[in-house]
Order: sequence, then structure tokens, then C-alpha cells
Amino acid sequence: MEAIILQILNGLDKGSAYALIALGLTLIFGTLGVVNFAHGALFMIGAFCAVIMQRLLGLSFEMVDETKTDFLGNPLKVQVPYVESWFGPELGGAIINWSVPLGIALAIPVMIVLGFVMERGLIKHFYKRPHADQILVTFGLAIVLQEIIKYFFGANPIQTGAPDMLSGSFDFGTMLGFDPNVIIYPLWRLVYFLFALFIIAGVFAFLQFTTFGMVVRAGMADRETVGLLGIDIDRRFTIMFGLAAAVAGLAGVMYTPILAPNYHMGMDFLVLSFVVVVVGGMGSLPGAVAAGFLLGILQSFASMNEIKSIIPGIDQVIIYLVAIVILLTRPRGLMGRKGVMED
Repeated sequence: MEAIILQILNGLDKGSAYALIALGLTLIFGTLGVVNFAHGALFMIGAFCAVIMQRLLGLSFEMVDETKTDFLGNPLKVQVPYVESWFGPELGGAIINWSVPLGIALAIPVMIVLGFVMERGLIKHFYKRPHADQILVTFGLAIVLQEIIKYFFGANPIQTGAPDMLSGSFDFGTMLGFDPNVIIYPLWRLVYFLFALFIIAGVFAFLQFTTFGMVVRAGMADRETVGLLGIDIDRRFTIMFGLAAAVAGLAGVMYTPILAPNYHMGMDFLVLSFVVVVVGGMGSLPGAVAAGFLLGILQSFASMNEIKSIIPGIDQVIIYLVAIVILLTRPRGLMGRKGVMED
């Protein structure tokens, strides 16, 4: 039972990232009909927003500290972060320590602007082109973006730690009535799962309960009719592209303590997340979220040593095997609209 609970937790952790990226992919496909292979790069750029915020908060200047001396008794020169000099050592140190969550403040405007630029500058020219053309141009854009990141930040992963308060572990065993220290799980992974639920709930609430969201949903169902009512649906869809980019960026920001940011992390997640979208159903937001968590849990169980000893390498292909089975039996995916991907 302990092993099962632990694998479910691991699956929810992975599934949170899959679901957030797949949610953005589905928003773009459902509104614009574009297969955006650059979406993984947006996840990667979001992660590097956290890196940038960490470096900005860590900027320092040199000063002489009379309280510290070398072996000759001379005062030492120390590096003092500007944030600590402005707000004091305690508050300044706390701000630096919480650089990853504070990266959200940088990621939101950056990702929205980047989404607008991508959609208006490039992707709008491929709305009526075949999906193969869309995949090629967005895949090429993803390569350009990751090479830009590689040029400025290098090829090596950059360690970005969680706040000290959230970097420990949580004892699930005690909470569930098991013996202490039986089920220990990293606290930040739980934070990421709750954060993902909050973002997912926010997106669904925005689409379900706001006038803007209702118009967007109507446009997804019948774009021409909404346009005939005098509504500028194209502008609203552009805003949705920016929102989808922001969702991917926020997913990347909060994932940095789990996986050190590197220039190719977007590609690593993109392929799996695209499979999640197809399994859930192209254009289906609930399907993308449900498939993300489902496939994350399946991948987690497949990574158990007991399973891999029976079927070596199953953890690397389980998601693709499930996708093949589902698409052979239900081509439109678990929750896809009838007729989508069936002709």
C-alpha cells in the first residue's frame, strides 16, 4: 500500500506538468486550430524566467566589512546583494530565498508578450495551411528559441532551489495512519501539484464564468457565426494564445526546483505532452487535463523496479503504448469531439 501511494504521488507530480503544458496546447488548437510545436519552448522559457529572477535578485556590490578580517587583521571585502542593502538582511534574504515563486511576476508579462508576438508575427500566417506546415514552422521556431537560450545561458543545467521553507519533505505516513517515515515525499512537489490544480481551475473558471470566456467557447464551436454577430473573435483568440503561453511559462517557473532548467527541457516535455493532448482528445480541455494526470500515474507505476524487471524499458514507452491502444479504438481520443481526427 505504501508503494502504491508513493507511485500515485509521483504520477500526480509528473501529471501536473503534462496537464499544464497539454492545457496550453489544447487552448491553442481549440481556438486557432494550430498545432503548436513551439509550446514546449514556452515551458522552457518560463523556467529560465525563474533563473533570470534569481540572478536579478542576487546582483550585489562590493563593500568593506569592518567586522570581518583576514589573517593579517585587514578588513575583508564582501559582496552584498542590493536587495539586502535596500530591505535589510532579513527581509532581503527572504526575498532572494523566494526567487522561484517571485519569478511568476516576471514570467506572466514576458510570456503574454511573447505569445502575442508569436501569434501576430508568425502563426497567423499559417491558420489555413495544412497541419504539417504548422508543425514544421512551429518546430523550427522552437529550435530557434532553444538555441537563443543556449547562447545566453549555456548548455549545462542551472540549479534553482526552492525556498528553504518548502524544500523539506512531508510525512504522508503519519497523516494517513501509517508508521512515521514510511511515506516521505518532497514538499515542493506537493506545492507544484496544488499550484497546477489552481492554474487549471483558474483557466476553466475563466472560460466558464466570464463573458470573455463564453464568447471564446462559442467561437471554438462556431467561429463564423460569432464573427457574423460583429464580435472580433480573432482578437480574443490572440489573447487566448497569450494566455496559453502564460500557462506554459508558469508551469516552467514552478518546475525549476524539480528539474534544473536546461535549453532542451522544452523538447523533452513537448513530445509527451502532445501525446497527452492526442489521448485526451484534440481540442478537449478536460480531456487534456485528465489524460495528463492519467498518463503521469501510469508512467510512475511503470517505473517501479518490480515492473521493469518483468518488462525492461516499459517506463520509457508506456505512454506511447497507451496512446496507440486508445487511438486504434477511439481515434478522437478519450474526450475529443466527434469527427475530430476521425476522417
